[in-house]
Amino acid sequence: MSGSRPTPGIIVINPNSSQAVTAGMDRAIENLRRPDGPAIRCVTLAEGPPGIETDEHVSAVVAPLTRLVRRLEGEASAFVDACFSDPGLAELRQTTEKPVFGIAESAYRRASTEGRRFGVISILQASIPRHRRTIEDLGLGPSLAGDRAVGLGVTELSDDPEATLARLVEVGEHLRDTDSAEAIVLGCTGMSPHRHPLQSALGVPVVDPVRAAVDAAIDAVAHA
Repeated sequence: MSGSRPTPGIIVINPNSSQAVTAGMDRAIENLRRPDGPAIRCVTLAEGPPGIETDEHVSAVVAPLTRLVRRLEGEASAFVDACFSDPGLAELRQTTEKPVFGIAESAYRRASTEGRRFGVISILQASIPRHRRTIEDLGLGPSLAGDRAVGLGVTELSDDPEATLARLVEVGEHLRDTDSAEAIVLGCTGMSPHRHPLQSALGVPVVDPVRAAVDAAIDAVAHA
């Protein structure tokens, strides 16, 4: 029917306002789209900052995120909160009856499967305490091998892709060789384009948090 709403699907929300980050996430999950699976749509929170890098940024996007989820609820079978700080995850789960998946939570669970100890590549040193709080809250503290920062902000990750990959490899090698990480979690959606070359360079599984969350959402929708 003309003007009718689209069939409900998985809505992946980028809580920062960077369209480039949203486009990168969309490309990273392209091969998760199946003719017989749910539609997957990536959207951008226009009110968000260009990158979510501080506790203040995290707090500031909670209210606009909840408003966006309320507005899109009729178009969604599940939501993905696609910032590695999982901003407002508890509030979003109270806002909607649809399942909501945080990308950090999903990535940590994926990386810890089969008893693996995992390392996290963070953007900035200031991000690490937030990550550790989430990991402890999930009961996964014993699975954390280490968390190291590349020292690049969200928007800086795309400035020089070759330099970014080189820095990711350097930090990943420290996590693998010094911290004994058996898997690596990418600590920012802006790192997604580097998953395959980083995994090839390190020789250990590299978990893209957006893919991990979308995988979990697909499974939840299939078994709803």
